[in-house]
Amino acid sequence: MVKTEKEKNLLFRIQNLKQYFPIKKSSFMQKEQLYVRANDDISIDIYEGETLGLVGESGCGKSTFGRTLLHLYDQTDGRTMYYGSGIDELAPEYVLDILKNLVSEHRKLNELQIKEESARKAYEALPEGDEKYYALEKLRDAEKEARTLFYDIAQLVGGLMVADDLAPVSDVLVKEYKISVEARKLKNKINKDKIKLEGIKSSLKEKGKSEAEIQNDTANYMYKIQNTEKELAKIEKELETIQAEIRKLMDKYRDHPDFEKYEAYRDRGINLARLSEEEMRILRKDLQLIFQDPYSSLNPRLTVGQIISEGLYAHKMFAKNDKSIQDYILDSMDKCGLAPYFVHRYPHQFSGGQRQRIGIARSVALQPKFIVCDEAVSALDVSIQSQIINLLLDLKEKEDLTYLFISHDLSVIKYISDRVGVMYLGNIVELAETAELYEHPLHPYTEALLSAIPTTDVDSNRKVEILEGDIPSPIKPPPGCKFHTRCKYATDICKKVVPEFEEARPGHFVACHHKLNTKDK
Repeated sequence: MVKTEKEKNLLFRIQNLKQYFPIKKSSFMQKEQLYVRANDDISIDIYEGETLGLVGESGCGKSTFGRTLLHLYDQTDGRTMYYGSGIDELAPEYVLDILKNLVSEHRKLNELQIKEESARKAYEALPEGDEKYYALEKLRDAEKEARTLFYDIAQLVGGLMVADDLAPVSDVLVKEYKISVEARKLKNKINKDKIKLEGIKSSLKEKGKSEAEIQNDTANYMYKIQNTEKELAKIEKELETIQAEIRKLMDKYRDHPDFEKYEAYRDRGINLARLSEEEMRILRKDLQLIFQDPYSSLNPRLTVGQIISEGLYAHKMFAKNDKSIQDYILDSMDKCGLAPYFVHRYPHQFSGGQRQRIGIARSVALQPKFIVCDEAVSALDVSIQSQIINLLLDLKEKEDLTYLFISHDLSVIKYISDRVGVMYLGNIVELAETAELYEHPLHPYTEALLSAIPTTDVDSNRKVEILEGDIPSPIKPPPGCKFHTRCKYATDICKKVVPEFEEARPGHFVACHHKLNTKDK
């Protein structure tokens, strides 16, 4: 039975994501700073356990989107909310910044909402024409600015936004945050000490020491861990007291007519766009990447065992002297179809398909929650492609993984994906479940892509939609709908107004002024 969107667990909520790369100025006289707009205002949800396929022409920003999602690039603008780990577990610095300045941030939100209302009145007062189109763009910008700040505050404060005075709310939430930070530090310390202890036990066992001798030699380490655990229990009790104080404060405003409305926005998501490098490093284990090129993505100086162990040591999953890592590596290799005797071999001794399996094993060994498969099969032979795709599907079921699968091959995307997003010049122009998108394309660009899929049916009456011209420059994209320069359905509005990304059919989103197949519902 297919789960509805309400039943699925959200893993990512991406809102208005932008990724721009500045271009070096041609001379010191040049005033305008130009950018390559690789990703431009992308909003999309990704759910746990699904495979989201992403298709589009070369240079449209698919790989950049995947890497921005993993924050290998610093996001230019927008929110990337991640729900695989809780905000209380990580306690990021940006949360403290919002909570400390809660009163001034709320004041700023009121000003932005007034600005938004003013832009709306100005837009509604204008007659139809070019001036109204430009006013619509200003209104959308004002809406986005107000909405972003509202989400930032409401996510942390929830129903307490209705409080007459936000200063006491700020004080108690800051107190909760600081104690959460202390608790997180102690948990990390305990985890590191336990990993170190396991490494020492493994090393002593290797030397032939008895269980009693091992217990005796590691007694000091155990005592240290127990003391830290006692300290953590004390901090957690203090945290419970403050949380009881927060609940008491919430009860005071629970009867307010808007309390439940604002409380619905409270969640545990982490805004990846606002994390520091150190904070992002903590989450790196959860978010992995399978590269396109199995030849250049592996270090030629390391053996397969060393390649897989590198991440395990970096993320403190094993201590350096822990001998049990060998069994773990062999188990990871076995899951990915690699023989145990490959462990001491070097990348140059393998075929392309085997190298890609090594790359997959390296990612899966870290027990991630999300993997970006960036053209993971495009460099392989067709027969090997099918093996790797089936391996990815098996791992997804066994390890409960979520994939963003980037590819040019629409047949591969159809086979592996639960939902498919179509990207054009940095924008996602259509998004739907796989069968729905292939049967009822609503965007002219999707229609053209699907018509280009090769077929062996000689009697097929399918008409191939040939797109004329090249993709416009991402440095200075055309105004309005970016596809209008190549679209046979384009009219005057397409050249002036950016279409809204909206739900045209159940679960089927599209950004187009002239949607196709809308009568067939």
